[in-house]
Amino acid sequence: MRVRSRVDAVVAHPSGVLLGAQLVAVLAYPFFEDTAWGRAVIGVVQLAIVLIALGAVRRTPALTWVAVLFAGPAMVLTVVEAVHPHTDGVVLASALFHAPFYFYVSYAMIRYLFHDDRVTRDELFATGAAFTVVAWGFAYLYAAAQVVWADSFVGAVGTGDREWFELLFLSFTTLTSVGLSDVVPIGEHARSLVMIEQVAGVLYVALVVARLVGLTVSRHRPEA
Repeated sequence: MRVRSRVDAVVAHPSGVLLGAQLVAVLAYPFFEDTAWGRAVIGVVQLAIVLIALGAVRRTPALTWVAVLFAGPAMVLTVVEAVHPHTDGVVLASALFHAPFYFYVSYAMIRYLFHDDRVTRDELFATGAAFTVVAWGFAYLYAAAQVVWADSFVGAVGTGDREWFELLFLSFTTLTSVGLSDVVPIGEHARSLVMIEQVAGVLYVALVVARLVGLTVSRHRPEA
């Protein structure tokens, strides 16, 4: 019974599972990125994240079939990219399906946060999950950008195209506006994408704060 109750609790909070899976992936990636079997493990984790994200979308007012249209090819390309991580065509195709998938998931979660006047525990998890999902989406956009426009980014270490984890780091630092990244956009198109992500980060924080303030005001407003 105790195991079943824990499983039920996990199923009841898909946004929390998604947030946890993404944070675990961030922590685990440096241990696995340098070997073929490690990339395979990361590929499996990415597949799991996509599936969990699909489960999270099903709890939201958004359309699940739209997410499935992007998730199917994204899962296939995740496996292909794990085998051929430096093939430009594979990287570009993967990014073109992963980026819109993650952006749609973030849209679904934001709708989930605003669809009623109650804040559940899973909606609180969705607040964090939506933020990390946006970071993932922009990281894929950056991966596509450096395939289409060579030398879009430069880093403090090494030359040439930036590795996926470097782009994810750039995405998180841009979205949070902390300015700590040692990866810098030098191409005009790359700079445009970074500026859009900066705006997205500011607007997201403003949306969440406005939501919490609005709920607080409505809760304390006397009934007519």
